Amino acid sequence: MKFARIIKLARTLSVFALLLFFSSFAHSQQFDVAIGGGTLFSTKNITASEAYLPPSEKGGVYPSVSIERIFQNHYGYSAELAYRYDQGFYNNYQHFRPVMYDLNAVYAPRLGKKMTADLTGGVGGETVLFYPATGNCNYVGCSTHLDSNHFLFHAGAGIRYALWRRVFVRPEANYYRIVNNTVEFHSDNVLRLGASIGITFHRD
Repeated sequence: MKFARIIKLARTLSVFALLLFFSSFAHSQQFDVAIGGGTLFSTKNITASEAYLPPSEKGGVYPSVSIERIFQNHYGYSAELAYRYDQGFYNNYQHFRPVMYDLNAVYAPRLGKKMTADLTGGVGGETVLFYPATGNCNYVGCSTHLDSNHFLFHAGAGIRYALWRRVFVRPEANYYRIVNNTVEFHSDNVLRLGASIGITFHRD
């Protein structure tokens, strides 16, 4: 089952997070783990009259998990995974589910007593899982290809607010420039808006 790949990837990221967590106390000032959710925004073709053109990659609920390590100079690095929770319906024919993951450099300046900015930039990839439709495809231009993988560039911005003790909330925006994404979708540019809640571990 293709959804099992997402679970396997999430477990791998969790193991990586634990290893990073234990090593972080020896060298870094803080380590964050967060879970969140959001949705995608992207442009669509509004002028073409042909059927079965690549649709826009937008909508859906995207759970996410992220880890972040910040040093005393406010710089650090992070990793994040986000995937579409429910399957999309590609051109009203084939179900699909995008999965996006990225590794980033981080700059986290303090904005106040309880507020910190999270500015990230890095690279990653997108895997689009396609679930074969029942029967044969008889539509001109209908996509029946296998899973698709693309390299991406990522930039993100969020405002972290210390909610209670080590717990924080973070409204956030993530921009993806997905290379050759127009093979399956209308645009290479995708925006994910949402929020995360997490916990911070400080070095004492």
